[in-house]
Amino acid sequence: MEYLWQDRDIRFDIDPKLMNLRPGEKLIDRLDSVEDTKGNNGDRGRLAITNLRLIWHSHTMPRINLSYESTRLYRDLKLRSAIVADKRLRLLPQEELLAEVSGVWNLSSDQGNLGAFCISNVRVVWFAVMNEAFNISVPYMQMKSVRIRDSKFGLALVIETMAQSGGYVLGFRVDPADKLKEVAQQVQSLFHVYSKEPVFGVEYERVADDDVRGRSFTVETVQDELEMDDGDEQKDVFAAYLADGDKSADREPVFSPELEVAVESVKEGFSLQDLWAVLPDAKQVQHPQPQA
Repeated sequence: MEYLWQDRDIRFDIDPKLMNLRPGEKLIDRLDSVEDTKGNNGDRGRLAITNLRLIWHSHTMPRINLSYESTRLYRDLKLRSAIVADKRLRLLPQEELLAEVSGVWNLSSDQGNLGAFCISNVRVVWFAVMNEAFNISVPYMQMKSVRIRDSKFGLALVIETMAQSGGYVLGFRVDPADKLKEVAQQVQSLFHVYSKEPVFGVEYERVADDDVRGRSFTVETVQDELEMDDGDEQKDVFAAYLADGDKSADREPVFSPELEVAVESVKEGFSLQDLWAVLPDAKQVQHPQPQA
């Protein structure tokens, strides 16, 4: 089986081929134009979410891979763990118990230990009859080979594990010989099936894009009632007047015939009528006329 590193290693600047999905890995979602603000500030790329890891790579140069650790019992060999209760295997999500075999000897010690063998679609588990805390869980992910070999106890089912899980050689004796052959064939078959389509134990539920929009991003459209002004378009004289030049000094006052009072002189290029026209309903305002 191919070495599994995607669930635990954080790797940078890797070969783009290593970012391809491995057997059993499923793409859950993908987001474009995602910026890595930590190490590649300003560099936009694509973020992919799978059932094993997060992958980010630049649009121009794929280079960063981020993974996470979770659901370890699906992938890691475990010794003396809380996987059995009342002589029954505690099943994991997505795990199915396919066979239970009693009277199986674990040959790890000189005299052997009598126990029971559980075979599921994810792993094989052995536990001692007298002490269920004395157990071992071997996921198919960590198996290197499964075969029948001769031992000092006679023919035995031998499971060799991958180097990253310790490189164990585990022996189990099953009587009679016909039963041993049957168990070995079942484990070998499940091992080969799992190698092609592993079960990593990561559960997720996809939500259709339309459902997401409908639930989270719906904005009611309100039709505004607009009144169209058919008159001439007026320029924003008032804003231009205020923005033109600084106001550090006052201009000389002059007499305004329209207002019949002295006012600060208007800037060149503007008129008092232009400034007056920006007020609401300026067209309806009657400007005072100088008396004769």
